[in-house]
Amino acid sequence: MLVTDAPFSPATLDDYVPLVGERLVERLREKARPLRGKRVLHLNATAVGGGVAEMLLSLVPLMRDAGLEADWYVLEAEDRFFEVTKGYHNALQGRPTQWSPSEFDLYWASVEHNVRKMERELADYDVVVVHDPQPLVLASLLGNGERPALIWRCHIDLTSPSPETWNVLSPHLAGYDLLVFSSESYVPHGLEAERVEIALPCIDPFRAKNRPLKSWERREVLDRYAVDLDRPYLLQVSRFDQWKDPLGVFEVYQRVRQERPDVQLVYMAGMADDDPEGWGLYEQTREAAGDDPDVHLLALQVAPDDVNRNALEVNAMQRGATVVLQKSLREGFGLVVTEALWKERAVVAGSVGGIRLQVQDGWNGYLVDSIDDAAARTIRLLGDPETRRLFGARGRRLVADRYLFTRLLGQYLGWFDALL
Repeated sequence: MLVTDAPFSPATLDDYVPLVGERLVERLREKARPLRGKRVLHLNATAVGGGVAEMLLSLVPLMRDAGLEADWYVLEAEDRFFEVTKGYHNALQGRPTQWSPSEFDLYWASVEHNVRKMERELADYDVVVVHDPQPLVLASLLGNGERPALIWRCHIDLTSPSPETWNVLSPHLAGYDLLVFSSESYVPHGLEAERVEIALPCIDPFRAKNRPLKSWERREVLDRYAVDLDRPYLLQVSRFDQWKDPLGVFEVYQRVRQERPDVQLVYMAGMADDDPEGWGLYEQTREAAGDDPDVHLLALQVAPDDVNRNALEVNAMQRGATVVLQKSLREGFGLVVTEALWKERAVVAGSVGGIRLQVQDGWNGYLVDSIDDAAARTIRLLGDPETRRLFGARGRRLVADRYLFTRLLGQYLGWFDALL
């Protein structure tokens, strides 16, 4: 399905001039001139929910503004396909997973159905960027004949993939011209160095999730969800996913409450189409919380019409939070951490994956390895507004320097130029 009516970002390169400078924007335009009119297709599993979809809502229009003809296609598949690929996703991030040849057959057939459906259109693109494991076998399906340049963009943590799953999926990387990971530590052994690139994700400061908000906008959202703005609250914005550890977040909150009985907890999640496990973990967390009125588990229904409203609600929650948690056990990058840093929030986060590229322990937040450590650091920040302010200011500067879309656009332009 070609994505045409999504709430794409309104930002242009010119809008970034006050943030990154006129010289950088002009360099990007010069870099894009030889690529004007080139056709680029991004392919992933869902148009709503999750960091990949959010990034494409900003990257696609920015590529168009630079002069490329950029499109976005989302796989069409039955629910069973997403159950299978969620298992692959978990296995690639280290969870032992048992699956049958029939599941791989379903996976292959689903991607093949999409490839055949758009076979004629695919031939018209110069570059196809395939995001994450769900459409990974596309390169094998296209074969070695005339085809566009192919990039596989992996957004997950491949530090310790399940060997059984990796051995089945990795041969299908042979057909890609370029393999892009979020960290050098995620690059599995055995891949040719000349095909590997590193690209950190970014945020869009002009979208509803990151734009400045007025105080009445923040209060309106908190009132809607019965969060007391006059008391501190902890916030985690994540899917209900085992790697985000929602039950561990609740334990942190319980231990913090022993020292700070006034604190509240908000756990906010978009329930994405490609994550069939989400509702089960939501129910487990809700059961653990019981009838505690200070625990707010917000499972947002994710639909195209709701994206901007949900994004504004996340924005308001992040800006009002006293401490932002991201107690991930695995994390490809963690755009929610980037968003919190941009909003000058103090962050306590798991010392894993891409979070370590953003949070420098004791400088702009705290990295933790356990529930006890997370609770202790959170209690410390709750009682130290000056450190929260200092961490917040440093975090925003870091994001401005490294994690805005102008940097990522420049990398893509360089790859396209080299491939074409």
